[in-house]
Amino acid sequence: MEIPCRICGKASEYIFTAPLLNRYQVKYYACNHCGLVQTEQPYWLAEAYAAPINLTDTGLVRRNLMAARSAAAIVFCLYNKRKKFLDYAGGYGLFTRLMRNYGFDFYTHDPYTDNLLAKGFEYNPADEIELVTTFESFEHFVEPLAEIEKILSISRNIFFSTQLIPDPAPKPGKWWYYGSEHGQHIAFYRKRTLEFIARKHNLHVCSLKGYHLLTEKKVSNPVFQLVAGAGRFGLDKAVQLFMKSKVMEDMNALKDVQVSDKQPVNP
Repeated sequence: MEIPCRICGKASEYIFTAPLLNRYQVKYYACNHCGLVQTEQPYWLAEAYAAPINLTDTGLVRRNLMAARSAAAIVFCLYNKRKKFLDYAGGYGLFTRLMRNYGFDFYTHDPYTDNLLAKGFEYNPADEIELVTTFESFEHFVEPLAEIEKILSISRNIFFSTQLIPDPAPKPGKWWYYGSEHGQHIAFYRKRTLEFIARKHNLHVCSLKGYHLLTEKKVSNPVFQLVAGAGRFGLDKAVQLFMKSKVMEDMNALKDVQVSDKQPVNP
């Protein structure tokens, strides 16, 4: 039993059936060419996304805090820190707010979730973006290659997170990242999957545990690991010495907008 791989298009072979949302028996397939593991066509997503951020995502705040530390170091050390950046699938806007607090000109985009924490800093498609961040989103993509190429059309530098699936794929119930209780995870990547995507788009790929960088820059894996790891363990504090937080600047800008909104149309 085979279906086309949603990354490389080669034959993806059936590996097992597993329960999702405690009611659906879903088939999983693995590609021997690029390594992607994917579910069958996900017909249950309307139910899975009744709440965009699932109830069991208790790590949301901690994940954003940790990711911001690494991202601050990566942006500061490897990219033009004065340019604009985008958090794609940015959820409530927490990550964007954290990065603006560091002093970076970050914006957010997420058509499925209300931007609660970075209002006024929504993405403008006309902007030139130096690097896109996107965390815990790749595993949600129904058409992963098309979605990744959409992000690459915004910037050819992507810092993202997703857990790589072991090889061979763990059996149902033996790997928490399948997310069987919420049914939102439908695509799982291996190192060679990311390498395939990088080769296809003439990019470099680096990884450190669940963090990954697809980039047009010639960044070696040891350098990426050093910078991303140092960010998590204190380099972000040094970044703050050289950057000016946008907290007050943003507050004043938003106050001006708020006052303007309250003015009568014909005073």
